[in-house]
Amino acid sequence: MAATPKETLEKINQTAKAWATLRPDKTFAGLTLAQFQEKIKPSLVARDTVNALENQLIAAQNQRSDADKVSLAACQIVVNAVKGDPDEGEDGELYEALGYVRKSERSSGLHRGKIAVKA
Repeated sequence: MAATPKETLEKINQTAKAWATLRPDKTFAGLTLAQFQEKIKPSLVARDTVNALENQLIAAQNQRSDADKVSLAACQIVVNAVKGDPDEGEDGELYEALGYVRKSERSSGLHRGKIAVKA
């Protein structure tokens, strides 16, 4: 099973920290500590980029949410104005086109349940 990005980062950091702490002057696999740190740098930079983009996404989603509140309030004002307009009103085609049910097409709301017959 492949390691998750979090597990991979932990492994990279663990390796670099252990090497730097215990054997900073030793060469492994033909690499010095500085060469190893240079080799893992693109991975760390990519993670920083991903984190920055995730933060930008969260900020953009919050901006969208705030803008949507204003937009929906403006839509409601328009609907209320259409309802109150003497030429349009709640029974007009514009009101229906806005996604509402025309007053003449609404059901009464009266529901008659079935009477249970006792045996």
